[in-house]
Amino acid sequence: MPTDPFVNLAPDHQVKVIPRHLAGPGAADLRTVWPFPKDWSLHQTDAGAALATSPCLRLFTGLVPDPDSPRNGKWTVTANRAPFGPAAWQVTFDATTPVELLHDFHAELLDLYLEGRHSDHDWLFDDDTPPQEAYTLLLARGWSHQVKTDGAQFFRDPESLGVVQHRYAATSTDSPTWRVWGGYPSEPHWRARFSHGTPTSLVAAFTASLISTEPLSRAVKDIPFHTRRHVHIAATTPAQQPPVASPIATPPALPGPSRAR
Repeated sequence: MPTDPFVNLAPDHQVKVIPRHLAGPGAADLRTVWPFPKDWSLHQTDAGAALATSPCLRLFTGLVPDPDSPRNGKWTVTANRAPFGPAAWQVTFDATTPVELLHDFHAELLDLYLEGRHSDHDWLFDDDTPPQEAYTLLLARGWSHQVKTDGAQFFRDPESLGVVQHRYAATSTDSPTWRVWGGYPSEPHWRARFSHGTPTSLVAAFTASLISTEPLSRAVKDIPFHTRRHVHIAATTPAQQPPVASPIATPPALPGPSRAR
């Protein structure tokens, strides 16, 4: 059994670690999670709940914290074909999901939104990205592949502590098409669910971030205890003061879409 690499480090010691899915959530800075331009409406309550809305009123992404729950609440992203209409698709993340993964997901969401504004193709609802775009990188990084006859396939990291499930033959739109989680399957640190109709490019952005070899900065005390024997230290730095969450009233403006589909 691997030894605990943090046993001789102080709780406040800063480290850079991989794999990402076992690093812990990180600092909940909304401006890091939401890289939205100034024309998006952003609101936050004193209790920590937050909501961001696109100018077209078809995209809503929010955080509802719940400090009394095992995973501290939930992020929810909803897309509607018409303002305030029924949800066309929805994605949820436990609040314990690593913030860097959430950032990369929302960056791709913004990219789809901007590309739709500047073209006659609505990528938020008519994405033609094939499913293999979301899992080919997993296979290239040594994740295992299991196909079941019930219409689901699973991709697992070498230690089965990171899992991506894809329902390739869905018989109902009520079940998530994609599910991802990190930690022991019986009690994962975090979970993500992508409903039927979610653009595959959003799933692909999330899985690409999931297996990125760029390490994440964490304090030792913030790394989940039960799986830390499976975490690798890429670098250590002196202990630092925890970052102060930035207000979300005036997020930085971003350039328009940088790539063509």
